[in-house]
Amino acid sequence: MKTIGTNGKNGSTRASEVFASAELLELESEPAAARLNGNSVSGLSLHIDPETLSNQRIENAVRDILLSVGEDPERDGLRNTPLRVRKMYREVLSGYTTDPVALINGALFDVDYSELVLVRDIELQSLCEHHLLPFLGRAHVAYLPDRKVLGLSKIPRIVDMFSKRLQVQERLTAQIADFLEETLRPRGVAVVIEAAHLCATMRGVKKADARMVTRTLRGEFQTDAELRRELMAHLSRPATQELF
Repeated sequence: MKTIGTNGKNGSTRASEVFASAELLELESEPAAARLNGNSVSGLSLHIDPETLSNQRIENAVRDILLSVGEDPERDGLRNTPLRVRKMYREVLSGYTTDPVALINGALFDVDYSELVLVRDIELQSLCEHHLLPFLGRAHVAYLPDRKVLGLSKIPRIVDMFSKRLQVQERLTAQIADFLEETLRPRGVAVVIEAAHLCATMRGVKKADARMVTRTLRGEFQTDAELRRELMAHLSRPATQELF
């Protein structure tokens, strides 16, 4: 994860050169309610009780799957698999149980700064809701402050909150932007995600090198072409460039 201000130097962590042409891949924003299937704009109405992810039904379902593929759930290697899967889902779907108020935890600050704030190369892991297979990648999140800035660690935590749910990449991109808009009321927000999807790698078309890029721009990022060029210039700088 690297942080960049307008007058700062670029981080050395990987950012794919594909972002240099990401102008071609902007998501046309739908109304938030339609985009989130009737949930709140930030998707926070999806918050559930943590005990839901500890339910015995998950173990029973895994046992049924093992039986359905002809396996013996009582053999040594599988005996504790239903329990392990239940614990795994509690971890990888923890975004459903994250309290957004506790996540922000008062980390909104009044700062006399109005230029680009960019946190790039935020690693993310999520589960595709179509096949329950992972997709893995990086998110780049930028905003233009309007008298309020957010503590640095909170932006990766926001990415985690929404990625640790059953997702599609398009919705994930929009939800991160929606949440930042609601929380900061900035002059602009930009979110770019590049990810590899195992549902396209290990099944289906089986294209190991395919990557999906999604992008959403809000406010001045949508209206100011020069600002978009500055953002893309930061994201397309080579991974070998040193920070200092």
